[in-house]
Amino acid sequence: MPANAFEVGLDSFGEVATVGGRPLGDAETVRLLVEEAKLAEASGIDVFSVGEHYRPGHVDSATPVLLAAIATATERIRLGTSVTVLSTNDPVRLYHEFSTLDAVSNGRAQIVLGRASATESFPLFGYDIADYEQLFEEKLDLFMRLQREEKVTWSGETRTPVTDQQLRPRMRPGGIPTWIGVGGSPNSVLRAARYGLPMMLAIIGGRPQRFTSHVALYHRALEQAGHDQQPVGQHSLGLVADTDEEARETWWRYWEPVVAQLAEERGFYKPDRKRYEAELDQGALFVGSPETVARKIAGVARDLHLSRFDLKYDIMHLPRQARARSIELLGREVAPRVREILSKEAAHV
Repeated sequence: MPANAFEVGLDSFGEVATVGGRPLGDAETVRLLVEEAKLAEASGIDVFSVGEHYRPGHVDSATPVLLAAIATATERIRLGTSVTVLSTNDPVRLYHEFSTLDAVSNGRAQIVLGRASATESFPLFGYDIADYEQLFEEKLDLFMRLQREEKVTWSGETRTPVTDQQLRPRMRPGGIPTWIGVGGSPNSVLRAARYGLPMMLAIIGGRPQRFTSHVALYHRALEQAGHDQQPVGQHSLGLVADTDEEARETWWRYWEPVVAQLAEERGFYKPDRKRYEAELDQGALFVGSPETVARKIAGVARDLHLSRFDLKYDIMHLPRQARARSIELLGREVAPRVREILSKEAAHV
């Protein structure tokens, strides 16, 4: 992909914002996401994506509905997910939801399929997390066949068979852009390559460059499977503010309690300022002024051969004003600067 076509997106997990120190209600936060998507479009962001979670403080449990609302409030920005938990979704229902979204949005729908780091959907919908691999593999096979074939006959062990089915409304020919989310498993890399699908790397900690071997494996596997090369994207957390100091202090204030809670729930490392600073300097937190964030994105784009970078911009109780400023700066200053840096580097190769 040419450097000037490099895409920059926003990812939301529907996390509750605050106004004047007051946490917004769930309905207020849903409406805020629609407003933030409109702001993202006005700021020049390429893609706005919403996740899927079932825990307090998150309002993204009905992602296709939320994206449809955003579609009616916007005109150009592409609309996707970050991530859809395919193992606990029904592929037929998912097809109907996203074919309808694609129709409502005039061809702007896309989807990232993956496991996600949160697993609350498994007990909520009556699935066993131990069956994850079989569930994902069978449901991905059915979902992709529904997209790529006019009529589908399919059978497996995880749902009832499908016989000579043609679903409506139909998607565009070949289906919508469908990415496979990868959190570190080589099996997920190979799965994306086997289906010839783009790969979205979820890098939320440590040096992003440690994923270079995953990218190399992906490109080799695509070639061996006889597929054309596909885009590689990265999803990471961060905040853009007018100065480095403002961004670093603001993000720490809201990031630290979230990571502390995750440390208790899942055995992650406990956050401390030294480790935080290391993540800012060399790790997967993209926090700083527009120039700082742009240079860091351009660096990982070069090292990982990325064609897209998505910033996960919301974190629990982050003030609405800080979220809005981050969106504006990412679209109006960071994205053009990233493309400028990459174009200059390409010109000297």
